[in-house]
This record gives sequence, structure tokens and C-alpha cells, in this order.
Amino acid sequence: MFKGAIVAIVTPFKNGIFDKEAYKKLIGFQLSNGTDAIVPCGCTGEAATLSHDEQKEIIEFTLEIVNKRVPVIAGTGSNSTREAVELSVFADKIGVEGILVITPYYNKPTQEGLYQHYKAISETIKTPVILYNVPSRTGISISPETVARLSELKNIVGIKEASGSMDQVSKIISLCPKDFVLLSGDDSMTLPIMSVGGKGVISVASNIIPGEVSQMVKHVLDNEWEKAKQIHLNFLNLFKTLFIETNPIPVKTCLSMMGMINMEWRLPLTMPSEENKQKIQKILKVYGLT
Repeated sequence: MFKGAIVAIVTPFKNGIFDKEAYKKLIGFQLSNGTDAIVPCGCTGEAATLSHDEQKEIIEFTLEIVNKRVPVIAGTGSNSTREAVELSVFADKIGVEGILVITPYYNKPTQEGLYQHYKAISETIKTPVILYNVPSRTGISISPETVARLSELKNIVGIKEASGSMDQVSKIISLCPKDFVLLSGDDSMTLPIMSVGGKGVISVASNIIPGEVSQMVKHVLDNEWEKAKQIHLNFLNLFKTLFIETNPIPVKTCLSMMGMINMEWRLPLTMPSEENKQKIQKILKVYGLT
């Protein structure tokens, strides 16, 4: 279930409110271009600035629109274990296929604290859990040894790895059971990560090029490495451009320029600089996306 090209979908806003119509079109765009699963309310979905009621509304609406055509993996993380449990229990009850839980940010827990955080969540739900390690945003990294401990719990099935370290990726794969799924959390590292045993990507770039990301991952899973490498190298500049400012500022700018959403974020995220806006516009033209 948890392999392939999975989109970390943006949350479109209109005058500060969740834009259901735009979101419905975004999901249609994903499903018609081969995306294997949808992740609402992740970092790319600006979960940190959504109220819990908004988060629940978006997860429920995603399930309704997707209608079991692909798995929905809900972002339910928090730096408060109690809040993460509450959101995870909600997602579990309404029938998501998986949950994605970021390491607690700001608190900077020990490895034992990280273990107990995820254990508390896993013990309250039946839905499969995917860990999410992104130390550049959270200030803490979950060690491969802690991941291995957590992989022994019955419903912790994988990890989204965005540490930027191939050593970390390799060690997790070497320590965990063969059925434990490692997914790239960085588009530019998807191909290298899959070369050592990763099973796909939870992708930012899939918001704008879902077909191409899906095809690249499929080529790897079909052992067609040369074809996958060509796509990776062709889109590397785009992958990097999506991070010239804090995610999801660049990708939402792209979607706006493509006519798919309003150019709108929740503070403290703001419009890109004029210089970066021009860079984004230029690269979209290079790839024929505008």
C-alpha cells in the first residue's frame, strides 16, 4: 500500500479559508496522473498553522473526494503527544489508510522520548503509522536504532526520511525488517534513496508534475534504472527550485502561476521575494508548465 509516488498535497486558501473547490481539482489532477496516495495536512499542507478543526475537516474532505481510489495517509503529528494521539484517533476512526507523524518539533525530546511518543500513538489506533524524520524543520533527528525499535511495534510500518543523509537511510534499511517501508522525503534524493532499498517518495514536486514523478518511481520499481535516471536528471533543477524558499512557498507559487490555486499562505509564511518569483516563473517556462 505504501510505495510509489505519494503527494504531500498543498492546502489551498481563499481569503484565509480552506478552498474546497481548488482542493477538489488538485486531487483530480493527482488521480488522473498516476499518483499512488495522497497525504493531506503534512508540512506541505501547512498543518502547523491549521486549527485542529480545520485539520479534521481537510482529512475528512480528502477521504470523501478520493473515495478509496488511492490510499489517504493523514498528517496527524504534533509536538504534543496528547494532541498527536487525538488527531490520530480521529483519522483512525474515519477510515484513513495510514497516518504520517512528524517527530515532535521544538521540544527536542531524547531518543527515548521519541520512542515513547510514537508508542503512545501506535497503542491507541489500528491504522498503520509512518514516521516522519525531517530534522531541518524539527531540530531533532530520530536515530536508525530508534526507528528499528519502533519497527517492532505492530502498526508502525515505515518512515518518511528527509534527513538528507544516505548513511542514515542505509542504516535504517539495514536494521529494520524487510517489510518496513522507507520513503524519500526529498524529491532530489528519491532516486539515490531507492537505489539502496527505498520504496518511493512522499513528494512536493508531485503537486506540479505528478505524472513525471510517478513515472520515475515506477521505472525504479520495474528495475528500469536508466529511464528513471533520465527523469531524475531532467527535473533536478525543478526539484531544487521548489526549495529556494521555505516549503510550501515555491510550490504554491508554481500552482498559482499554473492557474490552479490562489497565491495565498498562512502567516508566518509569506509571498516569495520578487527575485525568487522570477526564478520560479522562468523554470516553469523551461519545463513547459506555464
